[in-house]
Amino acid sequence: MQRRQRLGVVTGGSLLEGLTVRLDAGTSVEDVRVGKFVVVQGQRFTFFSMVTDVRLGAATPKVMLDPPPADEFFANVLSGTTTYGELRLDLRLMLPLDGSTELLPVKTVPHHFAPLFEANAEDFQHVFGREEGSQFMIGSPLDMDVPVCIDLNRLVERSNGVFGKSGTGKSFLTRLLVCGVILSDVASNLIFDMHDEYGWAARSEGAHFVKGLRQLFGSKVLLYALAGGAFDRKSIDGEIVIGYDQIEPEDVLLLSEELNLNPTAAETAELLVDAYGADWLAQLWQMDQADLKTFADEKSASLASLNALKRKTLQLKRLGFVRERADLSPIDHLINALMAGRHVVLSFGRYDDPLAYMLVANVLTRRIHQRWREQTEQYLHSKLESDRPRPLMITIEEAHKFLNPRLARQTIFGAIAREMRKYSVTLLVVDQRPSSIDSEVLSQLGTRITALLSDEQDIDAVFTGVGGRNRLRMVLANLDTRQQALVLGHAVPMPVVVRTRPYDETFYRFIEQRTRRARDMVTAQREADELFPD
Repeated sequence: MQRRQRLGVVTGGSLLEGLTVRLDAGTSVEDVRVGKFVVVQGQRFTFFSMVTDVRLGAATPKVMLDPPPADEFFANVLSGTTTYGELRLDLRLMLPLDGSTELLPVKTVPHHFAPLFEANAEDFQHVFGREEGSQFMIGSPLDMDVPVCIDLNRLVERSNGVFGKSGTGKSFLTRLLVCGVILSDVASNLIFDMHDEYGWAARSEGAHFVKGLRQLFGSKVLLYALAGGAFDRKSIDGEIVIGYDQIEPEDVLLLSEELNLNPTAAETAELLVDAYGADWLAQLWQMDQADLKTFADEKSASLASLNALKRKTLQLKRLGFVRERADLSPIDHLINALMAGRHVVLSFGRYDDPLAYMLVANVLTRRIHQRWREQTEQYLHSKLESDRPRPLMITIEEAHKFLNPRLARQTIFGAIAREMRKYSVTLLVVDQRPSSIDSEVLSQLGTRITALLSDEQDIDAVFTGVGGRNRLRMVLANLDTRQQALVLGHAVPMPVVVRTRPYDETFYRFIEQRTRRARDMVTAQREADELFPD
């Protein structure tokens, strides 16, 4: 057992409001930071906790009304007796002292004057595990060099979020999570790569470049691009083309803000679908003014709305990857690769505007969701393990454009977020404005990894549906601007602030070693099967 350093003693508090701890005279208040992981030693339980506030206290108000001279001697005399530091703790887990290793939810509080200790490496390992199997190191404590791991099996069970304002490292956090999922082989990944940050080498905010997923994992990661959008066609595995007949009224609804459509546009599109089926958009674009008037009279539609819908949706026709007829084989190949356990990065290349991103993401995700739903229904009917659909995690950036309160209940992304793992498809939403995401969707997110946010509404949104949110707000507000994040939710036993794992040469070597080890195990198993067949 590693020795812990004592920090202070419990002087008050409650289960709902947290504990108050008075720091020992030898403990400097400046050495304790909000978000620190600490341990309270009770009589029957060890309580694992987080520091949520640090403040100064005084035994008598007189010393505050008449401060002593600015002298080190007076400060040392008063420190720990007349003046002292105080902490507020959020109790999160407790471990029985009877020899059991099971971590329990907190249902009580420690006794008066229970000692508070710094957490040591054994404490972190007991709570967050060690990096093996599906346990993946996301970072380390702010003041220690020990791993803090998340459970990737639990991560992919639900939709998750990565939040933080611009420049705080959201893309690096997302890369770390995706790399962990690929290494542990717990799910397939589809990444809608709007800014070409994941597939190929990407430039960091410094002057150096970081490796993309294809460079790290080779052929396990397939690279797709939109037709006409890739810089080098030889470096991709397929090009995606969207046909007129693949665009549905749901896509028009999703794009209403980008196209500046009025609220009746979706209803007008549905009338066209009723008349022309999948060819509704092609027919609309072919209509002249007389045809539009005839259609409006026959269907009791608004002629002005028809004209506006035609004029504004013509922006889609001008996109180089939107064509009258589309070969669906690249899309089918992409979906089959995901079902077989491969991972796909879809690069948008020169189509880096929200209009193209939202259209393609919605069209492809709708087809993928349909395929996974059919596979799930087949599995429920046959009960055969071979029919079970492979878990899939879909990564989308600018998530609020797909999941804002107006659209979340009507788009495929909202359906996936609400269904959680019903059809084995989940989302990894990446955004700098979580307050713009529908609150119901936020409440369904299993794990949230949040870098610094400065807007009060965004901070409140991150804690939608989270217990003890008021105490955690202070923790989030005090993060540094770079390489720090608050991790909470389904994939970790308790909230924790981490110094995020560097995405650097050391990490690349770790991936190479893990990949080689997994390959050697597969080879050894194959040789054993040949030597000792059933």
